[in-house]
Amino acid sequence: MNYSERTVALAQTLEADGYHMAIDGDDARVSVVITAGPDACEDCLVPKDLMRGILSNALGVPGEAIEITYPVDLPGYSGGTH
Repeated sequence: MNYSERTVALAQTLEADGYHMAIDGDDARVSVVITAGPDACEDCLVPKDLMRGILSNALGVPGEAIEITYPVDLPGYSGGTH
């Protein structure tokens, strides 16, 4: 399954706010990593539970099968600019 094709609109919205999304997985587990560019809007990311619901709907997989990593979860993240 090509998850990227199913989330084109979401990826474009995130990119407009300075974020990039990478999706990997199989039928049992989906990993979504969202990274911040230098001008990312820190206040623009929705809470993970809401993002999980959006992704679940777009990907057609249960929310509990989606693991989300936000920029703040990544080593060395020191915050972006507004």
